[in-house]
Amino acid sequence: MIQAVASPCINVCRMDDDTGLCLGCFRTIDEIALWSNASNDQRLTILLAVEHRRCEHDPAGCGTGGEFRGECER
Repeated sequence: MIQAVASPCINVCRMDDDTGLCLGCFRTIDEIALWSNASNDQRLTILLAVEHRRCEHDPAGCGTGGEFRGECER
């Protein structure tokens, strides 16, 4: 059986009014709502978007949060 892709949630669940992103995991409210029913491919797509957002908002912390440790294109 294929293991489910882990959530990037770090239990800092607050939405930023300006960006519409969670301050902890950098997901949108729609991505958070979709997560539990998302396929692994959908989850990976969300994680890639999360990683790019994290790089945009905190380049020094790129690739260091949540379960996903991707590389950022600088």
